[in-house]
Amino acid sequence: MINRRTKILATLGPSTDNPEVLKGILDAGVNVVRINFSHNNEKEHLERIAQIRKYEKENDTFIGILMDLQGPKIRISGFKDGSIELKKGDHFALDAELDDSEGSQDSVGIAYKELPNDINVGNTLLLDDGKIILEVKQISGQKILTKVSQGGVLSNNKGINLRGGGLSASALTEKDKQDIITAAKADADFVAISFPIHADDVRETKRLLLEAGSNASVIAKIERAESLQEQVITEIIQESAGIMVARGDLGVEIGDPQLPAQQKRLILLARANDRFVITATQMLESMINSPIPTRAEVFDVANAVLDGTDAVMLSAETAIGDHPVNAVKTMSDVCLEAEKSPTAKVSHHRLHEHFEGIDETIAMSSMYAANHLGARVVATLTQTGKTALWMSRISSNIAIFAMSDNYKTLKKVTIYRGVYPCYIDKTSADDWNDVNSHVIENLEAKDVVTSGDIVIVTKGMHKDKSGGTNLMKILRVGDGNY
Repeated sequence: MINRRTKILATLGPSTDNPEVLKGILDAGVNVVRINFSHNNEKEHLERIAQIRKYEKENDTFIGILMDLQGPKIRISGFKDGSIELKKGDHFALDAELDDSEGSQDSVGIAYKELPNDINVGNTLLLDDGKIILEVKQISGQKILTKVSQGGVLSNNKGINLRGGGLSASALTEKDKQDIITAAKADADFVAISFPIHADDVRETKRLLLEAGSNASVIAKIERAESLQEQVITEIIQESAGIMVARGDLGVEIGDPQLPAQQKRLILLARANDRFVITATQMLESMINSPIPTRAEVFDVANAVLDGTDAVMLSAETAIGDHPVNAVKTMSDVCLEAEKSPTAKVSHHRLHEHFEGIDETIAMSSMYAANHLGARVVATLTQTGKTALWMSRISSNIAIFAMSDNYKTLKKVTIYRGVYPCYIDKTSADDWNDVNSHVIENLEAKDVVTSGDIVIVTKGMHKDKSGGTNLMKILRVGDGNY
């Protein structure tokens, strides 16, 4: 949808394996699909991606593919009877030496065997996304003795969080390393790393991807309390192509009351560092079962849009939900309405800052000119998509068309706010002086512009040169002399 600037990510799963449902969510406006490595196997992942590629070809469009690494399994093991009910005041043990399926009313095993070494008496453990709260009373060898301060039903393989963070589990597991090879095989556009503690986790992921033959962009999922420290989060953002505000585990670790302020902070930091940002987790949670969202969910999505997020994400809503197509349509409608607000169109991005290069200066200048001149479209001819990313940091209602003959670049810009990928065959216009006409022809063919519309074009003097954008031209559709 060219009139919607905020991008929509949708997680694939059993619900979208129905071809009609998959077509329905893509037709409804999904820009990027998410493959969750926490579920299913390589064969199923590749089959789902093949269906996406088939849709792209049949509909002459671009859909980004994000593959999400599981990360460390900081979870309890299983129960003999599948679940138990804990009550406030109960004594309950987490036992690293207990067999995987031997959990009882008194104790349960833990998948993360280092947990007894990572915690101290007095710590608070949160299970199942904070639904159950345990206070650590004693650590005896490999057994953690706790008292239940908030009870509830506890079932197999639920997650464990330490309030305030501090667990030492490495962000990349052996499973993640194998899944990176799968991501390379699938030619994924984005790979998301779960639970990074510092920038080195991102660097290691990038290294492993390169070794596997992939140039996928790495997204850091911010979900650990310790990663929020000023210097740490800045380094993570700068090392990543973008970040995901993963509100589930992050909210459990820092406490839900702190989450809204941190979400706003992370969106601002990402944009200030010229990185894209995804807001995720429980955005339309009620629509897993309900055909309509709650008003609180509508406000949540709208506020993320107003804060400047590049993309909003659907998880279980599309993967296993009863109404996946309606969830995407609802998300799209909310984004469109929020984008009509004047606050979504005003920007002070880098207004008083020094620009590092000519290409960045051209990107900023073209958006300034477009906003003040009332241009219909800004079209940037790009090899890497960097110019389009810079442009997208400026809040505006002007469509940015990233034009390239590089398919990988066009797939990566699918996640940038307000940027629309457009294939352009540069061999058809060997003389750069003829490219302007070619750009206008492409935009007219897509019914994006009509006679009299102003289009701003940016390009470089030399074709195929990365970082060479150094020209801006203002054109009026229909003048003929481009």
